[in-house]
Amino acid sequence: MADQPRLVIITGMSGAGRSHAAEFLEDAGYGVVDNLPPSLIRDVVTHVDLDQRQAARLAVVVDTRRGLTFDELDDALLEVDAMGVAITVLFLDADDATLLKRYSEARRPHPVQAETLADSVTAEREALANLRESADIVIDTSDRSIPQLTEQLRQAFGDSLPERPLRISLSSFGFKYGVPRAVDLLFDVRFLVNPHWDPQLRPLTGLDPAVASYVLKNEDAKVFLEQLMAMLSFLVPKYIAEGKKYLSIGIGCTGGRHRSVAIAEEIARRLADVDLAASVSHRDIDQ
Repeated sequence: MADQPRLVIITGMSGAGRSHAAEFLEDAGYGVVDNLPPSLIRDVVTHVDLDQRQAARLAVVVDTRRGLTFDELDDALLEVDAMGVAITVLFLDADDATLLKRYSEARRPHPVQAETLADSVTAEREALANLRESADIVIDTSDRSIPQLTEQLRQAFGDSLPERPLRISLSSFGFKYGVPRAVDLLFDVRFLVNPHWDPQLRPLTGLDPAVASYVLKNEDAKVFLEQLMAMLSFLVPKYIAEGKKYLSIGIGCTGGRHRSVAIAEEIARRLADVDLAASVSHRDIDQ
């Protein structure tokens, strides 16, 4: 099934988590189309050549915003099924009390017009009853947090999710120019011997072999790198299991030209040795 063209229909009760399911599948490599009339599903599948592309994946969100009916969606899926595309209908649900609470907190109008919010929820549930009954996967989000819902989605679609490695970015910087605002992990390497005080090394940067050798041959640098890599070997699998897509690491020294640059480059090299690609940037190297 992992290499078969696949269409996922995301539907269910308003407020039950359809948007999060769509975001999850989009992050997992699916093309996602929101608020699509069932009558156009076949056209979209044909347009993206889903039936012709190995491992193509498309997710379509259909709901009551356009007056969805079970018969209309069923007819559309029969057409797609005839094209040889594997179809999974995912139905997100929650109990009425939870949906009422979520809509009251969000202060958004319900797509089904009725006298009261409770009436809207009831009317939508009645309209989707047959669809829920025929769905391949039903997830009740009443008592689930977002991380719990994410984990259930991962379990449900694990066989069709492509491998998407954690994207790691390394950035060197100088503390004298300010700490980066958006980093997950930040390390201060100002404790290392400073090439700035060597007149021959001062004009160079951590990208120069002479500076890199000067920094990395220091015993403190060796111990720091060993312990940092041990920590990353523990953290990275945990981040991946949690569903984290990006990890940013900041390495700072005084001016951002020597020590932090050399250390960031060395971390990237060591990550590559264990098949973890990392992009590297040097914010203050030209200061």
